Amino acid sequence: MAGHSVVVIGASAGGVEALTQLVEQLPSDLDAAVFVTVHFPSYGVSFLPEILNRLNTLPAAHPENGEEIRPGRIYIAPPDYHLHVCPDTIALSRGPKENGHRPAIDPMFRSAAKAYGPKAIGVVLTGMLDDGTSGLNAIKAEGGLALVQDPAEASFRSMPTNAIASVAVDQVLLLAELAKAISTLTTNTAGDPPMTSERPKLEDEIVAEEKTAAEQGERSNAASPLTCPDCGGVLWELRDGHLLRFRCHVGHAYSLDSLIAEQADDLERALWTAVRAIEERAALSRRLEAYAKEQNRPKSAEQFAKRAADAEHNVDLVKQIILRQQEMRLQGNGSTSIRASDLEPSH
Repeated sequence: MAGHSVVVIGASAGGVEALTQLVEQLPSDLDAAVFVTVHFPSYGVSFLPEILNRLNTLPAAHPENGEEIRPGRIYIAPPDYHLHVCPDTIALSRGPKENGHRPAIDPMFRSAAKAYGPKAIGVVLTGMLDDGTSGLNAIKAEGGLALVQDPAEASFRSMPTNAIASVAVDQVLLLAELAKAISTLTTNTAGDPPMTSERPKLEDEIVAEEKTAAEQGERSNAASPLTCPDCGGVLWELRDGHLLRFRCHVGHAYSLDSLIAEQADDLERALWTAVRAIEERAALSRRLEAYAKEQNRPKSAEQFAKRAADAEHNVDLVKQIILRQQEMRLQGNGSTSIRASDLEPSH
């Protein structure tokens, strides 16, 4: 094709509405294939193809594994599957979740960068946290273009804001302007940008090398003291310029924001488990208090009553901690906006 061959679009919260507005303004003869990943629950049902097909611009569908890529079509990642853009075909996988999601935006972006290099356009739309930032950086590293929805227009600003802060994006545009830019860039006949001389290593390749080095007793500096929230394995710390990410050898991957969010979820689950255990202790103590009274053992009954009161007090304390954690997450709006450069020592 004369211009850019593929357009990969990532969105999360507020994404359906944003995609509808964007696709509505795309030309029906767009000379490129469009790939979309929106965060869906793994057990959910996606009606996004039906919604986009009502616009009568480009035909949209959930692709089959191995399906041939055709220009002028929209391919949407189905729930519980990562969508990988390969040369001329599409691959679907139920690989490890990334940033807590499957489908996730980053693996789609990275695959497009690897398969199409400078002929790929990455687009980040509205959403929470920062899925898409690392993948957009990979597209830029391969000579592709990075477009981001203007955060002022986005329903949820975290994803576009993080992308702008961490990647040398080419344009920050409103949805109407994004549609025009995509149309122009995919029909540009000025010639293709030069390919990069060397493909940067993918995250899974880096982790595999580090794991092999560790197993062979060689020095490895990438392993972190953190564990994977999904499988409990060691997380490797991956730095790409000022981007910092974590990936376990199984393949679960996290940005800083998503890792913090997952840890917060794990902490809340652990605290609620503690509440249940302490409430059971209080209930058992109350039962033993009643039994001691039936047996005319007042001192034992008094001890059990004190244990029950202490347990009930501790339940209240743990619930206050949970409430405080929830308030902090709401105040933080789900995003830390921390980069690897923020963790470097100052001089």
